[in-house]
Amino acid sequence: MPTLASPLANPDARLHHHRRHPSNNDSDSDDQEHEREREREIADLLGLPTRDSFQESLYYDASTMAGLNPVSLAALNRLRAYKPPPFPLWDTLPARKRAAVLVLLYADRWGDLRVVITMRAASLRSFSGHAALPGGKADGVDETPYQIARREAFEEIGLPMDDARLPKPFRIEPLCLLPPSLARNHLVVRPCAAFLHADRPGGGGGGGGDDSPSPLVEESLMPRLDAREVAAVFSAPLYNFLRAEDLPPRPGVELPPGPWYEGAWVSWKDAPWRVHKFFVPVNNQRVVRPRRASARGNLGEAPEEEQEQQEQQEEEHEGRFKVWGLTARMLVDAARIAYAEEPEMEHNEAYGDYDIILRAGEEGAFNEAGEAKM
Repeated sequence: MPTLASPLANPDARLHHHRRHPSNNDSDSDDQEHEREREREIADLLGLPTRDSFQESLYYDASTMAGLNPVSLAALNRLRAYKPPPFPLWDTLPARKRAAVLVLLYADRWGDLRVVITMRAASLRSFSGHAALPGGKADGVDETPYQIARREAFEEIGLPMDDARLPKPFRIEPLCLLPPSLARNHLVVRPCAAFLHADRPGGGGGGGGDDSPSPLVEESLMPRLDAREVAAVFSAPLYNFLRAEDLPPRPGVELPPGPWYEGAWVSWKDAPWRVHKFFVPVNNQRVVRPRRASARGNLGEAPEEEQEQQEQQEEEHEGRFKVWGLTARMLVDAARIAYAEEPEMEHNEAYGDYDIILRAGEEGAFNEAGEAKM
């Protein structure tokens, strides 16, 4: 058996070794990538972890997922059992005032639940540069909230609309409708919780399974972003949206500087409304970004100045993406229902915005003309 150098045999030491000796030379990047590829080959041969083992799991890579742990399984069962209060106003809304988002959950390599989040493109007219759940407006009154959310997730990040088109071992289970929320542009938003199974032999992802290994799905589930709407895709631990501080990092992971949470009360339709701001660490995960058409018609990265503008909007604290406002509120509610716990921080006791939506309806907000792009 080959003898490995200590940095590879000890991934923690390897991480610290590279932190002590950062490279400032662009020409070193190819050598480092070659080194990492060689490391992966040797580690795969010997069954050892690599630095990639400390990266957060990817929702499109079944090999980075594990079976649900007991806490996550209980959380998923609570979401399956949840029934929101009746909301008859939805059926009276015009299509242009209906919207839905997908709260897409998956299990990470420790069996904890993570949620898929997007960063809206800086070029959008409304909520540009904001974190958001995949979703958007209804095409017609016949669409259900879940159909809206799945269609928009397909358009924004390439998640197949038809479960039959999901590659093995993946499947998506609808869990529940969450209470409605009201956006600033008077769209009524229905969050739809769903779980992305990565079934493997032995029940690794929740039952069933396929006899073949679970490769990285490059063609069918790898995010394909609409650069006109989405600037990035990342993920966050669902449970952390109940906490006022970062969860303790995994071994071998360092958190970036800055807070996890800030918050303040505002008045929304004459009612107190808690504005949550979460700063999600992204230094230890792969952030997927779109490729854009260059002036020559070839695929290339976004223009440097546009990319810099987007990154400035995304990172209020270096190494963290801000998730706030309506998206943060919906994630707090989803976590409250899933884990049957109340947040450590101040929050609205009621789920969703039922009262505010009814008040907006009495004011005639849903009869106003106008098409705001979500």
